[in-house]
Amino acid sequence: MGRARHFQAATTVVARLTGLARLTVVIVICTVCWPAMAGTTVHKGNFGDWIEPVALPKADPQFDSQIKNGISNLLSDYQIRKRPGGLEVFDRYAYKIVDRTGLERGASISFEFDPATSEVTVNWINIIRDGVVIQHLSDAEFDVFRRERDAEKGLFDGWLTAYVNINDVRVGDIVDYGKTTVRTPIIGADLLFHSFAVAWDEPIALIRRRVTWPKVQPLNVRQVRTDIRPDVLSTGETTTYLWQSANPIPVKSQEYLPPDFLTYPSIEISSTSKWQDIVDTVLPYYRLNQKPPADFAAKLDAIAAQFDAPEDRMIEAMRLVQDNIRYVSLSMGRGSYIPRSPTTVVASGFGDCKDKALLLASSLRRLGLHADVALTDLDEGLALATILPTIRAFDHVIVKVVIDSQAYWIDATNYLQGGRADNLIPPDYGFALPIVADNAAMEKIDRNELYQPTTFVNEVFDFPKRKGEPLKLTVTTTYWGADADSMRYKLVSQSAAKIADDYLRYHNRQYPGMKSLGPLVTNDSRDKNLVSVTESYDLSADDLDADNLAKEFALKSDVGIRYLPEPDLLERSAPIWLGSPIFRRHRCTVRNLKAHFVGPEDNDDVITPYVAFKARWTSTSTEFQVDWFLKTINGQVPAKSIGPYLKSLKKINDNSAWNYNFAYSDAEAN
Repeated sequence: MGRARHFQAATTVVARLTGLARLTVVIVICTVCWPAMAGTTVHKGNFGDWIEPVALPKADPQFDSQIKNGISNLLSDYQIRKRPGGLEVFDRYAYKIVDRTGLERGASISFEFDPATSEVTVNWINIIRDGVVIQHLSDAEFDVFRRERDAEKGLFDGWLTAYVNINDVRVGDIVDYGKTTVRTPIIGADLLFHSFAVAWDEPIALIRRRVTWPKVQPLNVRQVRTDIRPDVLSTGETTTYLWQSANPIPVKSQEYLPPDFLTYPSIEISSTSKWQDIVDTVLPYYRLNQKPPADFAAKLDAIAAQFDAPEDRMIEAMRLVQDNIRYVSLSMGRGSYIPRSPTTVVASGFGDCKDKALLLASSLRRLGLHADVALTDLDEGLALATILPTIRAFDHVIVKVVIDSQAYWIDATNYLQGGRADNLIPPDYGFALPIVADNAAMEKIDRNELYQPTTFVNEVFDFPKRKGEPLKLTVTTTYWGADADSMRYKLVSQSAAKIADDYLRYHNRQYPGMKSLGPLVTNDSRDKNLVSVTESYDLSADDLDADNLAKEFALKSDVGIRYLPEPDLLERSAPIWLGSPIFRRHRCTVRNLKAHFVGPEDNDDVITPYVAFKARWTSTSTEFQVDWFLKTINGQVPAKSIGPYLKSLKKINDNSAWNYNFAYSDAEAN
């Protein structure tokens, strides 16, 4: 939950704090802050009689060597029960400060909450020293303020941070605090979703989760790499579920994980097994028969008059919304979950993903197309196929259009997206949940097959024909598909001068002294979704001769090798995520040579089930050319194949740059 919430969780039942994040002293860097508003006070009071107290457990000394930051975690206790209109949640955390480092981190408490849906009461803040409990709740002074981490991106969520410094904390003390939160969700008040890790990346004596829920609504449970099952007790109209994980073996954190691979062994709990129940919570707010303002309706009518084909109407409406309604997300209170009307969005000139998706889907319906809005997740959409139903699974809203049984997926928050219907690039979000009245189900967003490189860098080096003349370099880069969309946006969001300076610095690192001969030359065919950028440079004769540059001249590929993950193999047990598909080409042509140069005799192609890399060369008596190709084939590398994958990656790197003595002037090749 650390990322911006374009479509926020309606039933978030845990503050966005886990492990040592609970202890983090609030340091605000590049973050917009406001003082708390009236009505956002953190209360003090006793805990309810529904809460089951538990004695503090003892940490297992065998894990002492894995303690981090001077904090020995003792207890994470989380208890939930249903109440009219929402939930009541009790959260307790206890830890021991084992050294001076822990004192710096553990002498304060901070937590975040949504003031629109949550009322927080701190029940106790205790220090336990030599078996004596010292109470600090009465002297605790909470500072409550609003932090907007993504304000510069136009994202505002309204969450508040509460911070308190605990007086007189010493090494050896146990800090123990508990708080109760009454949550009144704006939507989905009768739904529950909670997920938790049954092991952390550092020692903890006990992880405990207790849920009391109506017997008529049995909970659905998903276990991920754990066999821990709950103790279940039914009393009257409720059933209580209790999960406990005592002194679990710490799990090593691993990088480059696939979105559908949870970092830690975990348990998910949901009060429903049907995605339709999730859809029904938001369906009333996505009425697609809403009329836009007259001036916007006139633009839609003009599209209808000019274009008969539904595919063309779809593209023109997409561009109208994407290019003319700017992105701002005011996700506070109702704005977290409920879109504004098309009339309001058009009048204001801005909207978030919910607003723009509703506007686009409504516009397409007016144009006679079948369109629905759909929920998805920007970063973890691939995990939607396996997660239990919950509104918390989503942070984004897009549009699904169906024309003659062909599905098109459109992100209305994109800007200057290129292509027509036959080459439109779908958002790479994995799965989405259309908001429909019946038979709602998770749907896969199919990727387009990459049948040609999406980036093609063509470098032409013209060596001087006569002594004293400069070397000339012309670089033409052609972008297609998603890469064209990215480059098109980059060209308008950054100054051409900055991009040109970045390119010049890149070439100067490789060929010191390189100078630009003029501004970038760009060409954009939006319908074909092709963007080209041409750069022109020269390198003086003196710079070419300096430091044996011509004699050790490097031809280096830029095919995206740097985007391939290179994880630590030590204790690796999880697969590697390779990310969005890559298909790139880089060609270097060197002309006006005075010798016949050749490439390696052996074929150094790398072909694996996960990535393919090829290098091809041709030559004449005056020209040498090398072509590199890189393409990812599968999105994941299984854990058992990481060793061979890393070996292939090394081979790719070794073959991605060739050095030649282009000052050689004999007929004999290097």
